[in-house]
Amino acid sequence: MIQGTLLMIKKIFYTCLMLILCVNQLACAKKVGSDPGLPDNNKTSTFYVATSGSDSGKGDKDAPFRTIGIALAKANPGDTVFVRGGIYHEKILFSKSGRLDRYITLKAYPGEKPVIDGTGLPISGKEALVTIRKVNYIHFEGFDVCNYKSSVPGVDINGIVLDQGASNINIIKNKVYNIEHNVAPEDGRSGHGIEVLGNTDAPLRNILIEGNEIHDCNTGYSENLTINGYVDGFIIRGNKVYNGENIGIVAAGGYAANTNPAYNYARNGLITENEVFAIDGTTGPIPAYKDINGAIGIYVDGARRIIVERNKVYDSGRGIGIVSETDNFPTQDCIVRNNIVYDNDLTGIYLGGYIDYTGGGTRSCYVVNNTLYHNNRVKGYFGEVEGEIRLTQNCFDNVIKNNIIYARPNSIFVHKYNTSGSGNSIDNNLYYSEGPVQWIWEGVELSTFNDWKTALDGDALSTNGVDPLFVNKTTYNLHVEASSPAKNTGVVISTDINGAVDKDGNSRIVGDKIDKGAYQLQ
Repeated sequence: MIQGTLLMIKKIFYTCLMLILCVNQLACAKKVGSDPGLPDNNKTSTFYVATSGSDSGKGDKDAPFRTIGIALAKANPGDTVFVRGGIYHEKILFSKSGRLDRYITLKAYPGEKPVIDGTGLPISGKEALVTIRKVNYIHFEGFDVCNYKSSVPGVDINGIVLDQGASNINIIKNKVYNIEHNVAPEDGRSGHGIEVLGNTDAPLRNILIEGNEIHDCNTGYSENLTINGYVDGFIIRGNKVYNGENIGIVAAGGYAANTNPAYNYARNGLITENEVFAIDGTTGPIPAYKDINGAIGIYVDGARRIIVERNKVYDSGRGIGIVSETDNFPTQDCIVRNNIVYDNDLTGIYLGGYIDYTGGGTRSCYVVNNTLYHNNRVKGYFGEVEGEIRLTQNCFDNVIKNNIIYARPNSIFVHKYNTSGSGNSIDNNLYYSEGPVQWIWEGVELSTFNDWKTALDGDALSTNGVDPLFVNKTTYNLHVEASSPAKNTGVVISTDINGAVDKDGNSRIVGDKIDKGAYQLQ
């Protein structure tokens, strides 16, 4: 009775979360879907900027401005600034707000590529090439933001920053690269490709970061795409993040973003349809990691009510983490579903707190319907195999079901390190490898599936040793064939938990049946 009541409470909670995300997505999509770069009856003016222009000109198509900042200073709600192709050596600050259905739009002229280039621009303290601060209803689309570098200790160098309560912001189809703080990590090395920072008592809401490409950024212990602090309602969708240091995408809490602990974590977000690869902290002029690449592709660190779905993460340090590095800020009420995670150096999916470091941990999260393949290319920081799925300290009441877990020979399927935590449910998974593989439960190595089930006192509905029949492992086509044992053998928890669609966008639950893994046979 108690268990059924708890399940009903969780179902209501996740239904409310999805309604919040849908409202946020509709608010963002209303602007994006209307092609905000094209004038319409709601807009009062359209300005133009070109490298051949003059700031004393009219700012029209025939007499464009020379600098983007001048055009933005003249723009009012509903106005659009088109920027022609070329290189612009300036820092951009959005100083005015738009209004609902009357965004201020800064957009590349159709078919051309404007480049906001930081080469030679000074930096003092924390700065960005593009700053969206304490303003609302802004749309920024189609730019290269690049080549902002420093070798000065203690600065914080960024491509794009949103902060101080900026809300209803669209960051669409930009390329951010060569953002570099090239000093040793111990000298205060920090930076971000894109940072969304909730650093006031006003939350950032309705943030859409979609279709961007972030690559070749050297950020030390910081991240490539960051959501941190009091950010309430965001969508990170369809971005490509690669060739970067440390972490690809993170939703974080517990750091110095906000002085109020109640505000100091990201919440109610969706991280979906992103491709993250080649995230490696051992590269760059001054590597953040010395020997082992622990950089996580997609990371929820001390945030709450985040859905991570339909992403592809590979060739990085670790795949997906729902972990906490900070005391009193657990990663909580999150869902990781319908992702494919393969060929990462260490673990595929990671839960818990860092061992002997913090007490935050992972609570009441779901890891369902993911496909994991051949992670754990190297051994971890303790000389161990971390496992396709890794549970460290303070994992409480998490659910791990319906996953295809295809391990390398002599690897580990699931690795729970110690006795910390309780109430975790592991079942309905498909385990397979071409060679011998173990499980580890609370530090005890278990060589057989029966020993694993006995130690766990569960996992009775999982299968072991039956090939899931991927379409083509060589090309990483991790769809399964029609005769796969994954077909119709998962457990339907609810649409709110399993998701409405699979990795491809097809119906996730078909005829009250669900497959194991990220893809659903139709």
